[in-house]
Amino acid sequence: MNYKVKEIYYTLQGEGAHAGRPAVFCRFSGCNLWSGREEDRHKAICKFCDTDFWGIDGVNGGKYTAEELAQKISDCWPDEDEGKKYVVCTGGEPLLQLDESLIEVFHQYNIEVGVETNGTIEIPKGLDWICMSPKEGSEVIVKKGHELKLVYPQGKMNPEDWEQLDFENYYLQPMDNENQDANIQACIVYCLENPKWKLSVQMHKVVGLK
Repeated sequence: MNYKVKEIYYTLQGEGAHAGRPAVFCRFSGCNLWSGREEDRHKAICKFCDTDFWGIDGVNGGKYTAEELAQKISDCWPDEDEGKKYVVCTGGEPLLQLDESLIEVFHQYNIEVGVETNGTIEIPKGLDWICMSPKEGSEVIVKKGHELKLVYPQGKMNPEDWEQLDFENYYLQPMDNENQDANIQACIVYCLENPKWKLSVQMHKVVGLK
């Protein structure tokens, strides 16, 4: 099987529980909530996405076998670090492609595997970290994981409606739009009043990382 990848790059995780952690980001092409083309945004389920996941023309983008992809990710990691590598599989929606076979190959290359998913596709076995970010208007089937990250405010979505799910961490992340300052304050107030939730800011944007 060939996996279609938009880009692969080494950086620091900018959001959520692993913020600040070195990681290789593997951005898979495609999503089930939006085509990725601006002319289709008006009919997308997720209209606020700011990520370019269309095509395979980004840095290190292309079509890879499982072994080729694991090797490319390993090559992005510092040579002097002989510990376990960490990859964040993202998109678009990575679970359209990421499967148990690829996860197994990653593990053979001593790569810890995290995923950032919209929660609409069943989770394959073997993942080391599951971050789920629900989107209004989608049918979420993922009920358990390590981190639930809700972009807020997001339409009529209420954070408390997600608290019955089985996640270890609950994060509110301010919607990045023209109302960002107000959104940040809304997240701060909600977290202070509801300590189950933590604030997640997009650190990579603040410090100038990809």
